[in-house]
Amino acid sequence: MLRVRNLEAAYGASQVLFDIALDIAKSEVVTLLGRNGMGKTTTIRAIMGLTRPRAGTIELDGASIAGRTPEAIARRGIGLVPEGRLVFPTLTVRENLIATAANRLRRGDPWTLSRVYALFPRLEERQNQYARTLSGGEQQMLAIGRALMTNPTLLILDEATEGLAPVIRAEIWHCLAALKQKGQAVLVVDKNLTALQRLADRHYVIEKGRTVWSGNGADLARDADRVHRYVGV
Repeated sequence: MLRVRNLEAAYGASQVLFDIALDIAKSEVVTLLGRNGMGKTTTIRAIMGLTRPRAGTIELDGASIAGRTPEAIARRGIGLVPEGRLVFPTLTVRENLIATAANRLRRGDPWTLSRVYALFPRLEERQNQYARTLSGGEQQMLAIGRALMTNPTLLILDEATEGLAPVIRAEIWHCLAALKQKGQAVLVVDKNLTALQRLADRHYVIEKGRTVWSGNGADLARDADRVHRYVGV
């Protein structure tokens, strides 16, 4: 589904990505691991068109999306849950969910308000509240629901559970496991390696803007010490 090769990106004269490579197949959950400042968010921004790649290829379903606008990339089927959530604070929960709702790829079983509310019952309880009044965990649920309402073929979550209470983290992981069961392809960035190991099919590790390790769950267990050197504090 998604294929990235030799990706480079920079902010002005400061190059951040030097050689990123990753693949995500249909219905696969893949993680992007690494310490803070290693290039994970920039990789996501480059995929989404928020940061223009300097070099390399980004393909979605065989078609190049490198350098396209974020709007064009979203229309092709990538939904983003950004770091910091970035919900629309002056809109209600319901308005946030319907603001960008679409089924451009004509999915046979599209995401609807009722499906999102079934996934996150708290959102239905608070559907008439302004997003700014929600807790951080509820805003993260809303950000996930908003992305799902675009009916993406690939869902990307940047720092999926950062700053959330343990009980809310558990709910987010439960949600992602449910999405995996439904066949939703997901790329997720998070620091909770234990939860990611249970959830994901494959993992990529970034160090100083380069992909330095990749493998499945068994590979990660076998190379745990090596991986920890890249992602540990």
